[in-house]
Amino acid sequence: MLSLSEEQIQVLAAETPISDFRRAKLEKEAKKNWDLFYKRNSNHFFKDRHWLTREFDIIKELNQSGGTLFEVGCGVGNAMFPLYEECPNVRFIGCDLSPVAIGIIKNSEQYDETRMHVFPCDLTVVDASDEACLFNHTSPGSVDVASMLFVLSAVCPEKMDCFVANVFKVLKRGGRVVFRDYGLYDHAMLRFKPGHKIQEKFYFRQDGTRAYYFSLEDTDKLFQQAGFEVIKNNFESRETVNKKEGLSVPRNFVQAEFRKPD
Repeated sequence: MLSLSEEQIQVLAAETPISDFRRAKLEKEAKKNWDLFYKRNSNHFFKDRHWLTREFDIIKELNQSGGTLFEVGCGVGNAMFPLYEECPNVRFIGCDLSPVAIGIIKNSEQYDETRMHVFPCDLTVVDASDEACLFNHTSPGSVDVASMLFVLSAVCPEKMDCFVANVFKVLKRGGRVVFRDYGLYDHAMLRFKPGHKIQEKFYFRQDGTRAYYFSLEDTDKLFQQAGFEVIKNNFESRETVNKKEGLSVPRNFVQAEFRKPD
């Protein structure tokens, strides 16, 4: 884990959060802000995630046995499309809060309706009468592995428990979650200027999208409260090189695997 001086930690803690009004507005406009993000950037912002089978053996095992992988927060397919090529025996389900992102996936030449099913939904919704509810699109206990890659950090902390509970519900018994997200004191967290703090560890970007920076205690608590067993839960620290600006910046991610008991 990246470490800060006591003075740096005190500066972060002392920063004044935004008003309740602005916080509520960001929550209300979360879907709109992600739609606008994907309208601006289409599929050109995030790099394809070719590292998943290298980091998570369970995905390779799923390809050997055959099964279903559910990508939670699939965006525009930066994980799904590479895995589709690497794992011919896997069927993919994907969801995203943004209907614009889902539309980009469906309009891609790489989209294969025989092995892929994607839909917009909100995993913080529990009311089955709401079209955004996950279980209007897929059934409980229907997937073998769920991937959560930089998605939970975009959720309001007060709704994360509901989000994780829905992931637990959609998995088969013995099903796994593979998880990577922003870690506490990641470089991106330290770059926020005053006025961008929503609450402790939770910030908003210029475009209105939000990011939470997890401690290991955060992820342990969230997933264990939902009923998961913790297989591993670690910080992954590395240097990212920005060749254009000639910078090397420290990144800190949480990488974890969780299991739904048999």
